[in-house]
Amino acid sequence: MRYFIELSYDGTPFIGWQRQPKGDSVQSCLEDALAMLFRKPLSVIGAGRTDAGVHAHQLFAHLDLDEHVDQDLTFRLNKLLPKEIAVRSIVAVSQDAHARFDAVSRSYRYHITTQKNPFLQKRSYQFAKPLDLDLMNQGAKILIDHVDFKCFSKSKTDVKTYICDIQHAYWQQNESELVFFIQANRFLRNMVRAIVGTLIEVGLGKISVSDFEAILVSRDRSQAGYSVPPHALYLEKINYPQHIFAV
Repeated sequence: MRYFIELSYDGTPFIGWQRQPKGDSVQSCLEDALAMLFRKPLSVIGAGRTDAGVHAHQLFAHLDLDEHVDQDLTFRLNKLLPKEIAVRSIVAVSQDAHARFDAVSRSYRYHITTQKNPFLQKRSYQFAKPLDLDLMNQGAKILIDHVDFKCFSKSKTDVKTYICDIQHAYWQQNESELVFFIQANRFLRNMVRAIVGTLIEVGLGKISVSDFEAILVSRDRSQAGYSVPPHALYLEKINYPQHIFAV
């Protein structure tokens, strides 16, 4: 039977979601805990791959088991997992449900604080220079009118297409904190951090809104801005069609 595991994690101590030969990943910690409980190797497939240092308020992974499980498994897994990872729920789904390919949208938030704040030092990007939020929102709005985001993709990547459908992209301000929200059907590696870095250049007046659109059209990563640090990026939510949960 197939199950979806919903989890949250603080990405600070991990090399990212995906298991790798060296270093602790979120996937390896989850698979090791499952193997300990079921006394056999088990693998999970995640909805996406967050990079080292990136956090997740919500990520789903699917798992196949020969036996029925209840929410007691959530409790037992959380006892074995490091304090930075929390399993929120485990639900049965249709046998062909796929955590990655069935996701219809994913959303991220990036946090910037404009004042020095010791409590946000590891959770938000501290940026003291004044930013023009109106210009940054004008640039963010342009993203929705485009589909090819090669200019914001990591240069060496094996993707077959750079096409993404961005549904929402905007900035909000809450006192000294700026938050960028973006939702799309899929994201390229490093895409959100490169978008934020380039929009910061718009907000600083280094490039214009029309320059920002020209960068999009160029499809050239070297034309776009820098990638902001990963510690302020959060995978916020993943949406699925409701029918996969009807079991």
